[in-house]
Amino acid sequence: MTTTKWELLDQAYATLREAVAGVPADGWDRPTPCARWNVTQVLQHAAGDQLGYAAGLTGGPGPTEDPFAPSGTLPGTPAELLEPALAAAAEAFAGVAPGEGAVAVPLPPFSVPAETAVGAAALDAAVHAWDIAVATGRPTGLTDALAAALRPAADALTEPLRGFAYGPAVPLAPGAGDGAAARLLAFLGRDPGWAAPTP
Repeated sequence: MTTTKWELLDQAYATLREAVAGVPADGWDRPTPCARWNVTQVLQHAAGDQLGYAAGLTGGPGPTEDPFAPSGTLPGTPAELLEPALAAAAEAFAGVAPGEGAVAVPLPPFSVPAETAVGAAALDAAVHAWDIAVATGRPTGLTDALAAALRPAADALTEPLRGFAYGPAVPLAPGAGDGAAARLLAFLGRDPGWAAPTP
């Protein structure tokens, strides 16, 4: 397994891998906190986003379908979709040096400092891991410590993407908690207390 040499990003990728590996056989069509997408579509989006980061950094191939219009149909197994995307992104980010001033990212502003780029890719992976985990009733892996480490990238990049990549920020509901993970999710437009509908 390729590592990025960036601890935050490696942790986020491990969280996404764990969430995907934990999806039960009957879980791929379940609804998620991303209201328009089921679990399969969130996986497709998450994998496509990481390929987008890799392509921006290396000039290599990007996703074969629009990550913002996932089909919901996998051509192979979930791992066969996810692992090449994470490997490509890990290899690409392994070449990014701390302190580098202009690193390509696939969404506006398209070039950011290295730490922000790494944080953005990690944010994407970790939050979509949360989406998949809560949709399937499993532990999310989005700890307060991880969320706190992701927050600087969220603060730097979220506002210009409201209404496209992120929804409006939501107030924290009573009982949702007020830890870093809950605050991050609410800032990104997610309900930290979201639970899958009862069948």
